[in-house]
Amino acid sequence: MSQWFQLGLQNGNSPLMEQLIFFHDHALLVVILITSLVGFFLAALFSNKFLHRYLLDGQAIETVWTVIPAVILVAIALPSIRLLYLIDEIHNPALTIKVTGHQWYWSYEYSDFDDVQFDSYMIPSNELSSGMYRLLDVDNRLPVPYNQAIRMMITSDDVLHSWAVPSLGIKMDAVPGRLNQSGLLVNMPGVFYGQCSEICGSGHSFMPIVIEALGESDFLKWLELQI
Repeated sequence: MSQWFQLGLQNGNSPLMEQLIFFHDHALLVVILITSLVGFFLAALFSNKFLHRYLLDGQAIETVWTVIPAVILVAIALPSIRLLYLIDEIHNPALTIKVTGHQWYWSYEYSDFDDVQFDSYMIPSNELSSGMYRLLDVDNRLPVPYNQAIRMMITSDDVLHSWAVPSLGIKMDAVPGRLNQSGLLVNMPGVFYGQCSEICGSGHSFMPIVIEALGESDFLKWLELQI
């Protein structure tokens, strides 16, 4: 989760988020290099006293400053397109979870099992126990097995919502009358926090998401209790 005065992205806890962070750093390096080069040229231009009365064109330099930006754009576009395809790929999911957004709470349904569903509400500030996070903790966390591919089916029951967990690299709109699909794979056991990322009314700030990644044996024990 985010920390005070944090400037960078949250630590990636899924393969997809790690790839997104790598691409972010790659694109940011290109931006810094371009900004530095253009800044150097501007400084040189303002401090340069040399003139050339008969310089009308320079085909060589014009070719260079046309070709180099094109190469840079390709170097950014290729990994970006690869990531877009990776986001949509879901390989043999071990589990399917349906997420439904409401005003203002989430409902979860494990579609592979009969009658395994529950609602998840934010815990009010006056009911928080020691160690809980204000506006982030919920009464029912979403248990998932780690190192397992999971298919998330996301929709809404009323208005637009957005189911987002930054450290897992997942953000999908919940649209009424439409079922959106996204993949989820958690690298390690732990608790991961997110929030609704679409302004959905007066309770928008009170729709947290808490995912608890468990080992397979612990997840099966929890599942047995639900069934």
